[in-house]
Amino acid sequence: MEERRRLVAGGNLLQAHTWKGLLESCGVEVELRGEALLGGIGELPVDLQNVELWVCESQYELAKTQLESLNTDGPQWQCVKCHEMNEDSFELCWHCSAERCVQHN
Repeated sequence: MEERRRLVAGGNLLQAHTWKGLLESCGVEVELRGEALLGGIGELPVDLQNVELWVCESQYELAKTQLESLNTDGPQWQCVKCHEMNEDSFELCWHCSAERCVQHN
């Protein structure tokens, strides 16, 4: 069996699954580790609560390149109601559910 290498680690399970699916659609074999440990949040040490994507050593550079090309995050926006910062992809504030308001300069 070929050696595997950790590609990314973080606590966002939804994003990890999204990246996994996109990489697999590019022909990269991806293993998701740590998903089962997220049920222990608050009970486990923080360093054990990460979700990690692992790929075969031979596919690491391809996976890294593909992942970098997917990194198209737009600027965050601030909610006009509660002033919380939100990711560009959110149409509603994650904190108070207020609709995104387009501000003109």
